[in-house]
Amino acid sequence: MATTSSKNMKGFYRQKKTTGGITKKATNTKSPKDAAALASNLTALISHASPDLKDDYDDKESVLRQFDMNMAYGPCLGMSRQARWERANRLGLNPPKEIEGMLNGGKVQAGCLWDGRI
Repeated sequence: MATTSSKNMKGFYRQKKTTGGITKKATNTKSPKDAAALASNLTALISHASPDLKDDYDDKESVLRQFDMNMAYGPCLGMSRQARWERANRLGLNPPKEIEGMLNGGKVQAGCLWDGRI
């Protein structure tokens, strides 16, 4: 049976410490010069492309989008604009008659502004 002394164990499991304690690594911070370059690149991207929510639409669609955004008539997710207008009318919230005319006239999107985006 082999005997081991504490001296042999310390030699076998030698610890090498480079510093006396815990050190925090330096974070990579960007200089203001880099931030200005990033902002100019972002501006160039926005100026050459249209944002996702900006689509080509007419005045009717603009009025209907305002109706979608007005929470006085209740939430619009999960239902058509026509169903939302009818629900608001049933509940006595007095939705604009102009909206009803546009929805019954056709040639407008049936879904709300957020339909398919959320």
